[in-house]
Amino acid sequence: MTDLLPLMSYCMVMSITPGPNNIMLATTGANFGGRGALPMICGIQVGLFVQTMLLCLGLGSVFVAYPWAQQALRISGALYLAYLAWQLSKAPVAGEPAARAVSFFQAATFQALNPKSWLRSMTIASVFMPAGHNMAASALLVSLVGAMVGIPCNATWALFGASIRRWLKEPGTRRRFNLTMAAILLVLAVMFVR
Repeated sequence: MTDLLPLMSYCMVMSITPGPNNIMLATTGANFGGRGALPMICGIQVGLFVQTMLLCLGLGSVFVAYPWAQQALRISGALYLAYLAWQLSKAPVAGEPAARAVSFFQAATFQALNPKSWLRSMTIASVFMPAGHNMAASALLVSLVGAMVGIPCNATWALFGASIRRWLKEPGTRRRFNLTMAAILLVLAVMFVR
């Protein structure tokens, strides 16, 4: 267990700090409640699990061999974040037809474009993969630990969003909240391409 503590600590820091997933979770919680964010939480963790497994099993060597692939991924992720910010900025408020929350599939596939997710998974694969053990079993272990730590961290952001819902009942307040969260996503997009 003590060998897993550094991995668990790293996963907690990466999962609880602000990033695209958590900004979208807070927004989803605020607009659709904690229950409405559950598919997104599960999708994020499944996407991260698959991503971490693939990197631990050797996909990370592609980025070493082809550094341009990592840059292309970073630019694609930033463009997608800008698209999400645009979508969020025009999200309907009270009295308008309701938008839909981010789905399980959308959240899972978003991890392929999320630069913070790639950084997390690459670090786990390169720093925390146990050496000298069965590669598949080790990849499974670190991927499961990442998911188990990530679920409560992501839920915290969704519950934060749900807890502020009552202050967002006024259409103008909700519009300002959505615009603020969209602006944060845009800042993250710019940070990822720098």
